Amino acid sequence: MDDLSQGDICRVCRCEALPDRPLFYPCICTGSIKYIHQDCLMQWMRYSHKEYCELCGHRFSFQPIYAPDMPRVLPLRDVLVGLMSAVFEGARCWLHYSLVGMAWFGVVPLSAYRTYRYLFRANSFDMILSLPFDIFSMDNLTVDSFRGCFVVTCTLLAFIGLVWLREQILHGGGPDWLERDEAPAAAAAAAAAAVPAPVPAAAPAAVVPEAAQDDNNNGDAPQDVPMDNEAPAVANPADNEGDAAQPAAAAAAAPAARIAAGAGAAADVDNDEQNWNPMEWDRAAEELTWERLLGLDGSLVFLEHVFWIISLNTMFIFTFAFCPYCVGNFILSSMDLLQPEKPLLHFHGMITTLFGYCCIGLTLVVLHFFARVFRMRRICWFIGLCYIVVKVSLLSVVEIGVLPLICGWWLDICSLPLLDASLKDRKASFKAAPGTSIFVHWMFGMVYVYYFAAFISLLREVLRPGVLWIFRNVNDPDFSPIQEMIHVPIVRHVRRLVASAMIFGFAVLLMLWLPIRILQVVWPNFLPYALSGDSEVNDLSLQLLLLQIVLPGFFEQTQTRTWLKSLLRIWCRAVAWLLGIRSYLLPAPEPPADAAEPAADPVAQPDGAAGAAVAAAPPAPPPAVPEPAAPRNLAAAHQAIMQRDVPVGFQPYERPTFFVLRLSALLTLMCFSIMCAAMLMLTVPVYIGRRLMMAWTGQPGDKAAPIVAGDVPLADPEAARKSERMLRPHELYTAEIGGYLCWIVSRGIAVVVTLLPQGRTAIVNKLKHWARVALQYALPVLTLLGIFVLVPLLFGLVLELVVVIPLRVPMLHTPIHFLWQDWALGVLYTKIAIAVTLMGPDWHLKRALERAYTDGLRDFDLKFVMNDLAVPVVTTLGLALAIPYVLSESIIPMFVADPNDRIIVYRLVYPLSAILVSSICFVLFQIKQLKKLYLSIKVDKYLVGQRLVNYEHRKKQQAAQEKARLEAEEARLAQAQGEDDANPPMDLAEQAALHARRRRQQLARPLLVDANEELL
Repeated sequence: MDDLSQGDICRVCRCEALPDRPLFYPCICTGSIKYIHQDCLMQWMRYSHKEYCELCGHRFSFQPIYAPDMPRVLPLRDVLVGLMSAVFEGARCWLHYSLVGMAWFGVVPLSAYRTYRYLFRANSFDMILSLPFDIFSMDNLTVDSFRGCFVVTCTLLAFIGLVWLREQILHGGGPDWLERDEAPAAAAAAAAAAVPAPVPAAAPAAVVPEAAQDDNNNGDAPQDVPMDNEAPAVANPADNEGDAAQPAAAAAAAPAARIAAGAGAAADVDNDEQNWNPMEWDRAAEELTWERLLGLDGSLVFLEHVFWIISLNTMFIFTFAFCPYCVGNFILSSMDLLQPEKPLLHFHGMITTLFGYCCIGLTLVVLHFFARVFRMRRICWFIGLCYIVVKVSLLSVVEIGVLPLICGWWLDICSLPLLDASLKDRKASFKAAPGTSIFVHWMFGMVYVYYFAAFISLLREVLRPGVLWIFRNVNDPDFSPIQEMIHVPIVRHVRRLVASAMIFGFAVLLMLWLPIRILQVVWPNFLPYALSGDSEVNDLSLQLLLLQIVLPGFFEQTQTRTWLKSLLRIWCRAVAWLLGIRSYLLPAPEPPADAAEPAADPVAQPDGAAGAAVAAAPPAPPPAVPEPAAPRNLAAAHQAIMQRDVPVGFQPYERPTFFVLRLSALLTLMCFSIMCAAMLMLTVPVYIGRRLMMAWTGQPGDKAAPIVAGDVPLADPEAARKSERMLRPHELYTAEIGGYLCWIVSRGIAVVVTLLPQGRTAIVNKLKHWARVALQYALPVLTLLGIFVLVPLLFGLVLELVVVIPLRVPMLHTPIHFLWQDWALGVLYTKIAIAVTLMGPDWHLKRALERAYTDGLRDFDLKFVMNDLAVPVVTTLGLALAIPYVLSESIIPMFVADPNDRIIVYRLVYPLSAILVSSICFVLFQIKQLKKLYLSIKVDKYLVGQRLVNYEHRKKQQAAQEKARLEAEEARLAQAQGEDDANPPMDLAEQAALHARRRRQQLARPLLVDANEELL
């Protein structure tokens, strides 16, 4: 550091170099930020958790400084002691993490499920007393643990839901009836404090504005009652002379009551703020982490958390599951609906628990009424909170679980003729697997509800704001379903749910049931769909091809939302023109900005015309000064906007004559359009796909095969039709192929329609542009196609030979390879391998994949892809296939003559080769770990410090190394010449040995050692 000038300062502390604190330049940065002290850099690295410069990205390097007495090779005793300590530490960690895993994945779910099971199955007091012994039973541990994970998940979701509901009540407030319970006492106290003496008659007009001078401008407006948009606000309360005196006095005392209540709340908040210590919360946040909570930090504090989780699970199971079940079971038994001789229904416990919740809700309503009558405010408030919890829970279950399940059942019932099924088949499948049937129907119903809501949101973008007032706008930022569940009465929720079920059901009738019935009459041979068959393409490979390639590409590239929005806009404009309801159906057109510019900007006119216009025009009257509006209550206005029925963006419209008849015609056209669109979607893609598959495979299409005498009796046409359907390909394939072909044709027609109005020149230029783009991307696309075909094929073959065939094919049988299926499976395996590689540690294959994804087709680097991706991967997979094959077919037959033994060798060579390679990799990994252990022992015993290494350019380093080498060579030659002069000549062997010994002594150890290689 002697060559540094006096003007150089540290980039962190801005101090110069000192004899004991020299300056270093560890990165590529130059100028005033080039130099830094080592202690400043270490402190910055400790706080930033970075080992590289955040400006230039260069990684810092440190040179280790060892003790002078460090031996060249560590003693065996130190190595063994370090190895044993590492082994003991690993065993301790393994035992600790095993205890953690057993506690969280064994004890917690096992105790939760067995508590749940024995609480619901306990029929006597003796069974309840035997609960502790049954919990620790060793029977069915694995099954009970898996089921217990579901129980723990439910209790955890219930706990999170309660906490979230509490936050919603605290931030959004409770319903009006819950908040009005405290109003009488607060109003009486405030009235007694605010009215000390009678006031003159003119005083209220002056007192009310003074009471309204609070910071939030919330003095003279109701807090809970929404604003009436139809009735104008009364400006002066003195104008209402006919009002009674008592309501006027109450209205005058209300602001004072609110001020008193606000003062009390403010005092409580002040007391809480005085008792709040932020350091304690920060310390608690620092101490309690996920590692400490789960026990991953090595401590045993997690055992306390396990105990609290078990207690929480037991409390939630008893409170929110067992008690409602007991209530429902008792009431149903009292009504003679549950009898011992009658078999129980499926999901009897769930239905009984829901019925118990309903009974508890009705009981809470009655108790709340009596508590209000007897003025027990705290009990009334507590019962109200319990009712809100029960109400929100039941509504959540109905809206998320029951309504989609009903929609899924209705979809299945309406599509039975489409799938050639009956209610008897569905009943049999439900009896065979009730849980699976419920889940499948719920899933389909949930998907249907989701896409229905997406379609309604798309309609909102096309139609006039206010047309779809009957549907809730889920995209509204102010929409909160939990707040609606809290504030809206239960009767209104029931009306909404019934209306939603009716709308969903009617839409299913229009989209499925009615089109299917029409198709059965008009085109009887088209239905039902063939969802199973024996065609030669009906295998797993084509399913994977469709699910992995066709479907993702179709949904990503078709721009379905844009096309559907354009079709809806065209339909709405046509219907609005036909029925004359343009103002009602479509939004008002925005005024063009160019129309107002000429009138607003007289400078753009000619000079003479502008002057004449200015001279002839009379002076414009001054703009009317609007009257100052009365200060509005912002909180009340926001509450009114939240609770009013019309949407926020409501637009007025002109009401034409015969408006009701026009709306009826609109609904009729809408139903007819939905039915026609459903028929087209059910027939066109499937018909095109069937024709293409028939042309490809030669199988029959939609017509029944002719009945030959002697094959099928003439009296059984249904059997002939069923046998014909068995020969059809799966309708999943036909529908997807036909849909993809329809999309290609539609995209081509859209491009042609877009280019035709632009003229011949534009079309030619567009074709040239497409030709240039095709030529530009031809080589990358062909390369990627080759890689896409070759790599999955090799990967699929390797996995099949190593894993699939040894497990599925008997030893002496010859396996048959289907390359198409191997490639399709290889596509799936390759996607999984790429995902695992990208999520794994940093190595060269991950970096190459990330760079390839970042470059894309636009910046495609053929040389990089071939050298770093294609060639290494293909070479590795090819060698994995070729080397065992050469061993089994060329070398082993020289020593083995029995054909059966050769087959056994061929079957075992690939698994054994995989095991051998895995063992070698494991041994190399352990050797690397031993080297790291050796370095860690060396660092622990002999490392006394480390010194920051300055950044030197590669060429400067090479020049310095070359210069040092030349100087060492000259010194060696000079020393050798002096020794030759002083000593007698030696023979050639002695000279060679002396020369080698001197070179070993003169080769210096490298001074710049990377910290990542030398230090752990």
